[in-house]
Amino acid sequence: MTEETRPVLADYLARHYGSLKRRVTRLLGSSDLAGDALHDAWVRLSADPAEASPVRSPGSYVVRMAVNIAVDALRRGSRSLPLDEVEALIELADPLPGPAQTTEGRSELAAMARLLERMPPRRREVFLLVHLECLTQEEVARRLGCSKRTVEYELKYAHDYLVARMER
Repeated sequence: MTEETRPVLADYLARHYGSLKRRVTRLLGSSDLAGDALHDAWVRLSADPAEASPVRSPGSYVVRMAVNIAVDALRRGSRSLPLDEVEALIELADPLPGPAQTTEGRSELAAMARLLERMPPRRREVFLLVHLECLTQEEVARRLGCSKRTVEYELKYAHDYLVARMER
């Protein structure tokens, strides 16, 4: 579009605004959106020229430009949330633990580690293999060379011991 083409198109838009708005309204389905898009098109056409090619059909060019502007505006608008949804999101509770919960969790973990140290070695090993390494009781029995019944016994006593001491 040449330098003299932009003012001609802006002038064309101003002179034929009514018919252009009807065409754009028919395409977009909204008179307000069509008016806003034509206004933005006029602003762009009145700005400094950036392209250098002649326009054969100014009406079609302006209509296409306005429709493209409206579609871009609708896309931008669809990415934003309404105010009531933003307020609802702000009021959502943060699922992450706060500083107090983190400190309490670390304290409980340290207390459990101290209690585990006081357990008999085989009981502690059974507990750790089941709960930290996620082994089945059968796998623990094979690894330690004992019966599954022994693993069940050691695990039950480890749980009872930890529950009784942690509740204090």
